[in-house]
Amino acid sequence: MACEDARCDFKPMRMKRRPLGPQDIEIDMKYCGVCHSDLHIAADHMAKVATSTQYPCVPGHELAGVCIAVGSEVTKIQVGDKVGVGCMVDACLECKACNQNDEQKCKKQTATYNGKAIGKRSATYPEKRLTIGGYCTKMVVHEHFAIKIPEEMPLEYAGPIMCAGITMYEPLKHHGVKAGTRVGIVGLGGLGVMGIKLAHAMGCEVTAISRSYNKKDQAMKHGAVHYVASTDRESMKEAKKSLDLILNTIPTHHAYSTYQSLLAKGGKHVLLGLHAGFGGALFANKIKNASVKNSMIGGIKNTQEVVDLCAKESIYPHTEVVPVQRLNEIYTILDSSNDDGKRYVLDIAGTLTEETLKTYSADPPTLSPNTTQMHYPSVIKELFRILFFH
Repeated sequence: MACEDARCDFKPMRMKRRPLGPQDIEIDMKYCGVCHSDLHIAADHMAKVATSTQYPCVPGHELAGVCIAVGSEVTKIQVGDKVGVGCMVDACLECKACNQNDEQKCKKQTATYNGKAIGKRSATYPEKRLTIGGYCTKMVVHEHFAIKIPEEMPLEYAGPIMCAGITMYEPLKHHGVKAGTRVGIVGLGGLGVMGIKLAHAMGCEVTAISRSYNKKDQAMKHGAVHYVASTDRESMKEAKKSLDLILNTIPTHHAYSTYQSLLAKGGKHVLLGLHAGFGGALFANKIKNASVKNSMIGGIKNTQEVVDLCAKESIYPHTEVVPVQRLNEIYTILDSSNDDGKRYVLDIAGTLTEETLKTYSADPPTLSPNTTQMHYPSVIKELFRILFFH
């Protein structure tokens, strides 16, 4: 499923993968999750601060399927294994970050889609085009970047764990949470709900934070023990200085400073959404140890770790499996805030078929203007705000 411009009007399209290399595996795709980041890239929201989107664009970094072929030098994966791919498909594997299992911090890291190939491990077909993601029937990936999916984990849950799961697990682990750590989760979409579940499983005292009380029951069901409505002054006042760590999942630019009053002394506020504040935090923390941080994904080791943890503890995202014919509709839902807190997962094996190629018809999505404010003037403004006021 590909779109040909920033309107994100997806249609089935024939494309090719590179031939199987000696350290590659081939995956017969079963499912692929749809992430809010897919919307940002497909709609070219990052063009002013990162690589412009190359069209046709095939997003998807929540891949789950079954290995059907392996290269002659592969040792990690066997034919028949349940396997997935997360947010990256290559890195140099030689630098300090890679040697510390932080491939996501490698300067040569290649994203699963719309990423620039750095060598044979991430080569594309035809050569020199950017990588294409998981809204597809087949995937070829170097074994290092493949994630083994435990046999007991249903495949439809695996993809979102390699995105939402690692996005939430990485800052929890990086900031050393333990039993009793007071963690706040801002935003109760699919990412936030996954964060509540993981923080609860790690023994944290979880506070869910949303604009209103509409999602209180949902948050408490998933493991929150406290709830704050950010538009209620009394609710915010009662929670003042009560949190050691805030994970802020709101995907659009917003007044994130609102939540600073909830931090206890020495607490950290981690921005996870792709907006100007995220960019400001990225640069600010190269200058000083600010209370406002940013975080994205994790390395392969931690991604495998969170997948294994979720399988062991039966921590699964709130998902809805949908046919590819609904992809445009899902983009409309994600753009309008995803109030249900679901992670939508495409039924690749069941619905991306030859018949779909012949008969596909769907209305284009309805998308709002870009609200990330991801351009350098706004990022610089947020940089100074974080440096001098947080």
